[in-house]
Amino acid sequence: MMGVVYTTFMDMVEDKFSDEVLDEILETPNLSTGGAFTSVGYYGHTDMIKLVVRLSELTNLPVDTLIEAFGEHLFGVLISKYPMLAEGRNTSLELLEVVDTAIHVEVLKLYPDAELPEFRCERIDSVTLHMEYRSKRPFSRLALGLIKGCAKHFGEELAITHESFDSNEQFETHFNISRVA
Repeated sequence: MMGVVYTTFMDMVEDKFSDEVLDEILETPNLSTGGAFTSVGYYGHTDMIKLVVRLSELTNLPVDTLIEAFGEHLFGVLISKYPMLAEGRNTSLELLEVVDTAIHVEVLKLYPDAELPEFRCERIDSVTLHMEYRSKRPFSRLALGLIKGCAKHFGEELAITHESFDSNEQFETHFNISRVA
């Protein structure tokens, strides 16, 4: 995972909880880095899982809730740093349907070693999008949070349903996303 994801997570923990909670999760045993992360580094996804599990233990909030909240926060941070990613798009569905074909292309220009999930999209009609998430990593809840962050960015309300089809080789979740009038 890109280091910027880790540092953004740490910023969120510090902002939403406290410096003390951040210090506590960074002392989680068996982190590959010993708790030191930089925005330009690349790190295994298991460290993120360990950090979120520890945050869940400290806050008594479910892991899925924390990951989803982080995804929403991450979208806001990324779109403020890279507003060009949303240029020419007027709705959340317009942005979401080009994650693989436009946004990930730009991300790879900035971070050539990034291992990004795959998103396949099919526009059902003017207000509905079917989006399939596929990854070697179990972060469909992060994707859900990013979708919600996108809706927030555009000031839209979305109805989102999802179903997972995980296997030993791959994590897969299908999202049905509809813009609410």
